[in-house]
Amino acid sequence: MISLAGKRALVTGGGRGIGRATALLLARAGASVAVGYRSRRAEAEETIKAVEGGRGRSRAVAVAGDLGDPVAAQRVVDGAAQALGGLDLLIVNHGIWPPDDVPVAALTDAQWEGTRRANLDAVLYVCRAAIPRLPDGGKIVLVSSTAGQRGEAFHADYAATKGAVISFTKSLAVELAPRITVNCVAPGWVDTEMAQQPYGREKGKGRRDIERTIPLGRLASAEDVARTDRLSLLRAGAARNGRDSQRQWRECVVRMRRTRNGEVGTRNITVRPPARPDPPLLFRVPRSDFRVP
Repeated sequence: MISLAGKRALVTGGGRGIGRATALLLARAGASVAVGYRSRRAEAEETIKAVEGGRGRSRAVAVAGDLGDPVAAQRVVDGAAQALGGLDLLIVNHGIWPPDDVPVAALTDAQWEGTRRANLDAVLYVCRAAIPRLPDGGKIVLVSSTAGQRGEAFHADYAATKGAVISFTKSLAVELAPRITVNCVAPGWVDTEMAQQPYGREKGKGRRDIERTIPLGRLASAEDVARTDRLSLLRAGAARNGRDSQRQWRECVVRMRRTRNGEVGTRNITVRPPARPDPPLLFRVPRSDFRVP
């Protein structure tokens, strides 16, 4: 494992799922970790215990705040930097996915604004607060979704915000180069709490239907995505900046090619790219295809 000894990382949404798995992997590589959370203190404390009790015995702290509030976002970043003695790495992982299928014609202002606030406004606020604190060689990884690349029927609010995160990544990568590298990871279906509603439909049939659309026959795990986050942090330094392309996966959700600065690493890609310069083929069926009548 490549060492991150001496590095200090803030992982937002670090109390569970992909965020917790990312915090653990960074700690195993030797980084000190600040675990950002909004309200689930018990989950954040579980992550802290797992980090401090791991092989690396890394230092960890929990920092609470609603990142959709710019004042709170600044406070979270300042608190993390103060507790760790600075920041070198920022992993912007937090976000929501409203699980109910809602057509645009029925989408309420409240849902639209809530999704945008959590998935986009908060990304801006935490990055804006952290950028002045990152040193030369600092790294930022944002977590988007394949829904942001090709849309998701009945979840337009989620897809729109995640698409904006991808564009934000590309913009920020050019803006901050060469001092700071910025990359984005775009998972497809991941086995986390956030998507348990569609997985549990019809006594588990929803999950089986989804897995049949993935040639490997399984969902990505939170650890799979966390490894991508870590590789983005470790491998981006020698890469080009601001490149707009999708990366293929050699062995379904197992091994990743290098993610360059400003790129979007994509989950659930399960075949080698064709021998022509067409966009990669992504084997992912939209969530709305599994609606219960």
